[in-house]
Amino acid sequence: MNYNNVVFETSFGKASQLTQSDLVEIAFAGRSNVGKSSLINKIFNRRNLARVSAVPGKTATINFFRLENVRFADLPGYGYAKVAQAEKQRWSDLIETYFNSDRRIELVFQLIDMRHPPTKDDLLMIDYLVEYEMPFAVVLTKMDKLSQRERAERLASLQTEIPYADQITILPVSAQTGEGIEEIRQIIEE
Repeated sequence: MNYNNVVFETSFGKASQLTQSDLVEIAFAGRSNVGKSSLINKIFNRRNLARVSAVPGKTATINFFRLENVRFADLPGYGYAKVAQAEKQRWSDLIETYFNSDRRIELVFQLIDMRHPPTKDDLLMIDYLVEYEMPFAVVLTKMDKLSQRERAERLASLQTEIPYADQITILPVSAQTGEGIEEIRQIIEE
C-alpha cells in the first residue's frame, strides 16, 4: 500500500447520516485526547490529514479516509467530562450505530495512553470488542513520554490491567518519533 495516497472521504456527525459501507474498514477508537488523529497522520505521513487539537473532544464526528480499497474511520473520543450531556449522548449514539450497523469492520485499533492504567471506558470498549468478536489490537500511545524503564513497568502492569492481555496484540507507539508505526502498517496490510 502506498500510504501517501490516502484521501479524506467524508465526515458524519449524527448516527442517521451514516451510509452503508461497501469497503473493508479499519477503525481507530479510544478516549478523548489519546492521540487517534495524531496516529492516523503519522501512519499516512501527513501533518493535517486528521485534525489534531490539544483540546480534548475536538473530533466530534466520524471522519473517514480512503486508501485503495480500505476505508479508515477516526472515531470521536469517549470519556471527556467537560462536554454537555447532550453532546456525549450524540457521540455515544454515533459510535454505537457505527459498530452495530452492517459494516465490514475488519479491525479496530483501540488506543490507550501508555502512561496511565486503562480507564473504565477503555475496559468497557475492550469488553465490547471481545464480546462481539471484533478483531482488534490495543495501541499504547505516547510511549515517547516515558523512559525505557517506565515503558517496561507500564507494559508489565498492563498485563494485569487489561483483561485477556496475554491473548491481545498490544503495540506501544509514538506519533512523535514514529516508533511502532511500521508494526501498525504491517497489521493493516495483513
